[in-house]
Amino acid sequence: MVFLKAGTPSPTGYVMNLQPSEAQAGFDIRVPPIADQASLERRIAEEWAPASRNMTFEPTKLSATTLLDIPESAQYKQKVFVYDENGKPILTARDSSNPWWSLIEGAIHKANGKFGKPEIFPASTDARYFRLKGVPAIGFSPMANTPILLHDHNEFLNKEEYLKGIDVYVSIIKAFASFEDTKKDEAIRDEL
Repeated sequence: MVFLKAGTPSPTGYVMNLQPSEAQAGFDIRVPPIADQASLERRIAEEWAPASRNMTFEPTKLSATTLLDIPESAQYKQKVFVYDENGKPILTARDSSNPWWSLIEGAIHKANGKFGKPEIFPASTDARYFRLKGVPAIGFSPMANTPILLHDHNEFLNKEEYLKGIDVYVSIIKAFASFEDTKKDEAIRDEL
């Protein structure tokens, strides 16, 4: 729960020992884009805010273009979108069908970097703006052997890991800079 607003106000604060007629609560729920959004909303409405308990749940659907138009009083905000502006799921292929994935994977191995299991980052990166436009995007951080302490009050990166990360980035940049899309060239030749 990220906020709770309840109580019956009085001139000196809140009335004690009096059940308020209304309360609001905010929750930060992070689900992967492959989750069934409708099922989640149904579960919240049925289990967390059932009408039988005189509770309501008011979802507010956001799109990429209406993010700024949502009133502050909205109780449900979808901050990270799971569909692009064309209605397609925002997922980047993590296999050989995506030439960029193969490049990054090969470049990491070439630099003797560790390639961990791909994950969906629960927070946000600027990559989400590309994905909203339907452009595949891959987020990457060469931080092996490092506890996940993003934005923690004790966040750090080991010096050796930082220096290894530079080598990994150099390898990735070289791979991307020298990439030639042969499939695109073949398609152009076929058109001629």
